[in-house]
Amino acid sequence: MSATDTDTAAREAELAAIQQVIAVVEHAQNNELPDEFLALFRADAIWTTGGGKRLFGYDEIAAFTHQVLPGGMQGLTVSFELEHVLFIRPDVAAVKVRQIYRTAEGPDVGSPLWIMAKEDGKWLLTACQNTGVQDDELVSSDNRPIFGDAG
Repeated sequence: MSATDTDTAAREAELAAIQQVIAVVEHAQNNELPDEFLALFRADAIWTTGGGKRLFGYDEIAAFTHQVLPGGMQGLTVSFELEHVLFIRPDVAAVKVRQIYRTAEGPDVGSPLWIMAKEDGKWLLTACQNTGVQDDELVSSDNRPIFGDAG
């Protein structure tokens, strides 16, 4: 096996591990499992919600998550699609995700950016920002039930 093959295999393994984190976020949100979601964060993580609430550190993220996640997914589902990964270093990645909430009023699309760090062999959410997408092809009206009016 050449060095290029090894590099490609290693990169694909890292992408698969990052994709697994995305799958756990989706599963945890759809099944309202705050502790499963919270297990993905570094202790000093930063999280900015789709509504713009800034949360600093695990304790703030946990308090918010335990407040909103149980019952917060009633009547809707969410899916996540990996769009792009930029490896800043082998153990730090900027991960762009397409997030689609499906509500009774229609879809609502988000465009999270997750900075992830690999620690002890595990990719963790480190600095994350969620942003609503105003003009996505799935958004059919100005009614944005998840992210609110972006105007």
